[in-house]
Amino acid sequence: YGLRRSEIVGLRWSVIDWANDVFYINHTITTPRVDGVKKIVAKDRAKNKSSLRALPLAPPVKKKLLELKAQQETYRRKFKRSYNKKWLEYILVDEMGDLILPDYITSAWIAFLERHNFRKIRFHDLRHTCASLLLNKGKERGVTLKHIQEWLGHSDFSTTADIYSHLDSNAKACSIGTMMNVVSF
Repeated sequence: YGLRRSEIVGLRWSVIDWANDVFYINHTITTPRVDGVKKIVAKDRAKNKSSLRALPLAPPVKKKLLELKAQQETYRRKFKRSYNKKWLEYILVDEMGDLILPDYITSAWIAFLERHNFRKIRFHDLRHTCASLLLNKGKERGVTLKHIQEWLGHSDFSTTADIYSHLDSNAKACSIGTMMNVVSF
């Protein structure tokens, strides 16, 4: 989905519209250091106004989320009073109900890459991968840079265009091919 770490950690069960297969990005969790101490900051807002968005819930993701929800219920029953109820509404919690933090996502990502002998990239680079796939593979379905801007939650079009317009070179080559088929010299 190309979500930011803070958006992933901020996902709550209440943002999923199971009937309409959509979920909303409207809450973030960050962990800034204040006076040398890491704080968990939960906000009912995103990086910017355009970061507040609705995204379709793909069937395999929906299935996985339903499995995760059932698993969390099992852990909650199993560990009873030891289960941390502070984060019940959040999707990303561990077996004991503790919130999984953005830094953990980064370290788990690095471990995943090493375990599978993949080239090291930042977790944030998955946003770029998402945008590249949307632009290159979504062209035949009408996906534009404007759609990608909205999908990623960029505050303005120029951000998306500046970062991803070089990927649009295939479209230019296709355009000249189309023009040459229409106009003959």
